[in-house]
Amino acid sequence: MTEPLVLYEKLDGGVARVTLNRPQALNAINLQMRDDLWEIVHAIRDDPDVQAVVFKGAGDRAFSAGADVTEFGTAPTLAQARRARRDRDLWRFMITLEKPLVTAIHGFALGAGIELSMCCDIRIASDDARIGLPEVSLGYIPSAGGTQMLPRLIPRSAAMQMILTGNPIDARTAFEYGLVHRVVAPGDLDATAEELARRLADHPPQAVALAKRAILAVDDLSPGAAAAVESKLAMRALAASFHSP
Repeated sequence: MTEPLVLYEKLDGGVARVTLNRPQALNAINLQMRDDLWEIVHAIRDDPDVQAVVFKGAGDRAFSAGADVTEFGTAPTLAQARRARRDRDLWRFMITLEKPLVTAIHGFALGAGIELSMCCDIRIASDDARIGLPEVSLGYIPSAGGTQMLPRLIPRSAAMQMILTGNPIDARTAFEYGLVHRVVAPGDLDATAEELARRLADHPPQAVALAKRAILAVDDLSPGAAAAVESKLAMRALAASFHSP
């Protein structure tokens, strides 16, 4: 039987693990993998037993080398390709998922690979990670949110350099920029990410969901309107804590 392109496992402590499983192709994200991720992330949203998620890549060479370039241009028309992405906007769905998402990054994390990671809340990298957005050097631009998310996560000048040159950065530089939150030895990566996910899963889920919602409001609202949303959500969290057993 053919191996699934995405592995989904429920661990202990309210944690699920999602593994990109194309190690022979450096876990390049093809259309089938994106569809599988779409179904899995919806299942995570609806499963009350899952309160935090770890994303990782199979094999020892890459988290993900990005989109599968062999599928570029295979849609019947450009309009159909755009419609398919709009109808199944995996990246936006991950960003708005009200459960904490942790990424364990090792080896290459390029293009859509690092864009997927930027859709997560916390990124842990092993010190062998190489992170980049090479699309411009290939005559394209990052199209899974890279041009929008990267300048929100790191200094704009650093984002400009990464996107325009296409040159990858190492894990330590990514940490200095604020793109990853911690750098560990390769042998410690999985355990570190899963332990962090367990700590996040141990928090009251409604408080986590409301906190994420408040943070996301910063991107779409003026400072005053975002502060009002934060105040409203804080009152909801406070009310929930008073009524919890």
